[in-house]
Amino acid sequence: MRHLIHSSIIIACMTMFFACDDNTDTIGSSLISDVDNLIASADTFEVTSQTILADSVLSRTTTGYLGRIKDPETYDVVSCDFMTQFHTLENFSLIDEDLIVSRLDGKIIADSCEIRLYNTNNYGDSLTQLKLTAYEMDEPMREDTTYYSNFDPSAAGLLRENGIHQNVTFSLTDLSVSDSVRALKSHTPNIRIPLNKPYTDKEGNTYNNYGTYLLRKYYEDPTLFSNNYKFIHEVVPGFYFKMTSGMGAMTEINKTSLFVYFRYQVNSDSIANVNTSFAGTEEVLQTTRFGSDKTRLKQIAQDPNCTYLKTPAGLFTELTLPVEDIVDGHDNDTIVSAKISMHRVLNNHSSDYSLPVPSRLLMIPRDSLYSFFENNNITDNKLSYQTSYSTSTGYTFNNISGIIKAMNAARKSGNYSENWNKVVLVPVSITTSKLSSTETITRVTHEMTMTSTKLVGGEDNVNDPITISIIYGKFDGR
Repeated sequence: MRHLIHSSIIIACMTMFFACDDNTDTIGSSLISDVDNLIASADTFEVTSQTILADSVLSRTTTGYLGRIKDPETYDVVSCDFMTQFHTLENFSLIDEDLIVSRLDGKIIADSCEIRLYNTNNYGDSLTQLKLTAYEMDEPMREDTTYYSNFDPSAAGLLRENGIHQNVTFSLTDLSVSDSVRALKSHTPNIRIPLNKPYTDKEGNTYNNYGTYLLRKYYEDPTLFSNNYKFIHEVVPGFYFKMTSGMGAMTEINKTSLFVYFRYQVNSDSIANVNTSFAGTEEVLQTTRFGSDKTRLKQIAQDPNCTYLKTPAGLFTELTLPVEDIVDGHDNDTIVSAKISMHRVLNNHSSDYSLPVPSRLLMIPRDSLYSFFENNNITDNKLSYQTSYSTSTGYTFNNISGIIKAMNAARKSGNYSENWNKVVLVPVSITTSKLSSTETITRVTHEMTMTSTKLVGGEDNVNDPITISIIYGKFDGR
């Protein structure tokens, strides 16, 4: 049943809405300037929902994820492994070879070499013992290929069979570092992977360590280090870091660095210990692989009494919007606003390591679930919207009128898919830039950390129904 509201009340609401809401679609805003002839009405409609299983998500991120934990809600074991390439500065250069005093049998060597994985935002028990293996890539993963979070470089044959396989046992809290050092703001926790064993390259040349290989490759042909393409394809294809044992912790790797240490002659009286480094940055490819048993996820996705949001590669919520009901009888009306709120079902599961609630949520058409991220799209408040979680209101999308209009236009044209009136709610991470006082969204990616929540809804919703609130407006023509 539709509920008519006095036009003056709606006009006041509309005026305030357009003045204050950043996510508002501009359709209908011109009505505000001439209120005398405006007829306004409002209605609410029920929205249905279900959980859908996300087998994988696009793994395109500047942050790697590493660890293995048991989901406290599903008891599913989730492991995170990641691959990174390394960036070389344009026209990279080293000091004159004759100045290097680190030598063996007259040839230059590296005193040592290591990879450091700098980690932040730990989840779980930071003292638990974990073990990883660092694998040298046999060939680089391709920049022009789309990799999802279920892609396994090992199964794809991309790891070098006779290359580096370095095992490391670690905890996310490095107890070899003193409490006073860990307390310093300048200290960044990191996992150290030594590369000091004898190394044989693909041509059969053997070096005392991996750093010596890098130094000698440079002095043989410095152009191999002059840009990322040459460096990745002819020197260092990358490394894959795979969890091999341990359980109970996960971390974000926000920076990876490959260090080569050596000494050189500063002057006749002084020798300096120095290093050169190569970093995993946004200029090169980084991917994360999430491994889990989907059996339990499939079971909870079928829960008819609610829907779920679970990341990194888990569960999304799909909404079916009642587009036909919304536009029926309103051929001459403008949909001024369409507001929908998604409320959480309180978690009655108790755990020392309960998963956090997704902080940002994206709404996109069901048919855009993959293309949106593959095309590096950002929200446009016409066909895609984002909102933040509020402890008081849950997730509220203040005005999705643009997508309602687009869905109705597709239906009327006859050019539509079976998902024409469906949208998906996806937890995301938002990157912004700020110029003066204006903040602009520059990147939208899948949320890759462990998050989880239940939402009101489902086929047999036992809570208040999900509703979408519509405000219509039109001139009376007098």
